[in-house]
Amino acid sequence: MDYNKQLENLALNLFKIDAVKFGEFTTKSGIKTPVYFDLRVIVSYPVVMELISHLLFELLLKTSEYDHFCGVPYTALPIATLLSVEAKKSMLMRRKEAKSYGTKKVIEGHYKLNQKCIIVEDVVTSGSSVLETVKDLRSEGLIVEEAVIILDREQGGKQNLEANNISMRSLFTMSKLIEILVKNNCITEQVGKEVETYLNNIHTPAVVPLVNRLNIPFEKRMELSTNSIAKKLFNIMATKKTNLCLSVDMTSSTKIIDLLEKVGEHICLVKTHIDIIEDFSDNFIMQLKQLATKFNFLILEDRKFADIGNTVSLQYTKGIYKISEWADCVTVHSLPGEGILKALNSCTNTGSKGVFFLAEMSSEGNLITHQYTEATVKMAAKYPDLITGFVCQKKETFNNPGLIQLTPGVQLDSSKDDFGQVYNTPEKVVLENGADVVVVGRGIVASKNPEAQAGIYKNTLWKCYMKRVSGKIE
Repeated sequence: MDYNKQLENLALNLFKIDAVKFGEFTTKSGIKTPVYFDLRVIVSYPVVMELISHLLFELLLKTSEYDHFCGVPYTALPIATLLSVEAKKSMLMRRKEAKSYGTKKVIEGHYKLNQKCIIVEDVVTSGSSVLETVKDLRSEGLIVEEAVIILDREQGGKQNLEANNISMRSLFTMSKLIEILVKNNCITEQVGKEVETYLNNIHTPAVVPLVNRLNIPFEKRMELSTNSIAKKLFNIMATKKTNLCLSVDMTSSTKIIDLLEKVGEHICLVKTHIDIIEDFSDNFIMQLKQLATKFNFLILEDRKFADIGNTVSLQYTKGIYKISEWADCVTVHSLPGEGILKALNSCTNTGSKGVFFLAEMSSEGNLITHQYTEATVKMAAKYPDLITGFVCQKKETFNNPGLIQLTPGVQLDSSKDDFGQVYNTPEKVVLENGADVVVVGRGIVASKNPEAQAGIYKNTLWKCYMKRVSGKIE
């Protein structure tokens, strides 16, 4: 049987096992489509899987030079496994999240620096899933220049991959697959024309080229930001040469003001917990704002809003604190759903607004999962003018260079307190974990000389940042 016949046979089998569906669907990229490909079902059909891997190898890989395969999680993993066996080549496995124990790796398998790896994927629409895998492989020092695909939906994915120096080859384009199905009376010509019209009218938005936000200076990232508070904060950090945020977890307003008079020149951001202050007054807020202007820092109220939208809008604008009148930005949980962002976004009379969305926590045993973090980042993407950044612990949490990673739980020496708060060193959080703004509380507040200690933290953190953007991390 020639390869064209085998491809036609594969197309008919995919239709037969319901891997190709017609109706109205939404892709991962958020695009409405009259045809959907659910290739996850192929795991129940070993003959189909074997045919796919055989054709990928014979038609797309025989002339390539490479050391490894890596399937995009998760549908492509069994195909990559079969290809590895057929080609007698090593396979690597990319985790969607690093293990919290053992080696804590994202890429599993044995490999060496500058070895070549080919990506295996089932369906490409925008190419975003492939690029996520490429990013992790390249960060491990592997060379990734090729991707082999079962189906190209012809919606810009090939062009997006090429823009990131990835050549893509596929067994089918959507047009070719539809042509085979019409020819064999699997679908009507009318359905085929509807898909053709859809292809001619719908194009996937371009994917942002793979850039590592950690290597981009704050000045450049300011230009990429869509949130006014993020722009201000990037500018302050670059101007003052500090990425230190002071957490003033103190119950006396007088002590807070006295402390900020001493350390204001060293910080870019002050983080308050307004509801723990025992002598709160409007005069305190006035003094706080005056110091923010005098020393050029922003104010973050760490309220961690987590209620329904209407309640949060009242908590933000009303009550004795009137947070919206003085806080440049606030922290918010995604737990209640998108309504919480809609509510804050609707508070239009509060000037520039910023939200640090809480995606991860530094306390031991917290219940936030990888899926929760991922959903939080996706939710935030719908509000680019509102979101300043994320409160998180890992550099992998998000890629957008216009957003800011705010990381708490930092002291000069790593430790843990009696309540499960885990502290990491400046070097670890900035160089390894990707923090942009680093929150320090007790390390300064409890010091006998907070002014000097703040200077030490400022200089240490800034040196780590400069080392990171220079690319000279050892």
